[in-house]
Amino acid sequence: MIQAIKWDVTPEIIDGWSTPNLYGLLFVSGLIIGYLVVKRMFKKQNISDAILDKLVFYMVLATIVGARLGHVFFYGPYWDVEAFGQVRRGYLDHPGDIIKVWEGGLASHGGVIAIIISLFIFSKWVSKKPMLWILDRIAAPGAIAACFIRLGNLVNSEIVGHETNVSWGFKFLHNYCPDSSCPWDMVPTRHPSQLYEAIAYLFIFGILMFMYWKRNAWMRQGLMFGIFLILLFGARFLIEFTKIPQVPGRSDWALNTGQWLSIPFVLSGIFFLWRGLKKKPEPFVPETVQDSKEEA
Repeated sequence: MIQAIKWDVTPEIIDGWSTPNLYGLLFVSGLIIGYLVVKRMFKKQNISDAILDKLVFYMVLATIVGARLGHVFFYGPYWDVEAFGQVRRGYLDHPGDIIKVWEGGLASHGGVIAIIISLFIFSKWVSKKPMLWILDRIAAPGAIAACFIRLGNLVNSEIVGHETNVSWGFKFLHNYCPDSSCPWDMVPTRHPSQLYEAIAYLFIFGILMFMYWKRNAWMRQGLMFGIFLILLFGARFLIEFTKIPQVPGRSDWALNTGQWLSIPFVLSGIFFLWRGLKKKPEPFVPETVQDSKEEA
């Protein structure tokens, strides 16, 4: 008999209430941990708390808006209920569903693109430092935030993997049967792809933190960010092989949507890694970056 993990966890915190839910709690937890990590980095260089507060605003807004729009446009304007045998509803026909972030549906590729754009604005108008300076410092926080988002996908029983006979496979009852009343033996055993990604991102977070604090990798501008892109989207590329297609009509593609979107990020990471290794390390000089209003 094939061993499997019965996954009948519901995202509800309060029975009968769709919000608040575990997905939102995990999402916010990832952002809070990322905030604490950046705060410690800024404290090391005596960076003003006012700068950190503005960075948090830019990051949170970009993450939510970018990741949500990335899901809508990259993976098609669909409401994913195919596992229940229901008819798909297009986001374009039901635009009100776009803002329902708490129901799941965030694309990391869209989030990264929006974050890069927001940090360009932040670097130019707030920190007055090179963009790579801040990108190197949000690499590790970005990895741990991605880890918690994937754990949120797990409690939502979404982004599930292909059927498998591995002993650690999951039977996602809430994905296969809406009310979890289907017989245990009828539920297919699948790869817990969300958990694979969460573990990979946690491991990447550990590597980046070690490189930042123990190897002073941040002294080579772009090195941390380059490693982040290579490891995170490289892991995403490989784990996508275990997932069922998230977009209808693309199941016969050699590579799925997530993999095609990951390739440019990995290539960009290789460039930043090469650039960082080529440059001489910058000396560590504690400095105070003050908000323009404080200086006035």
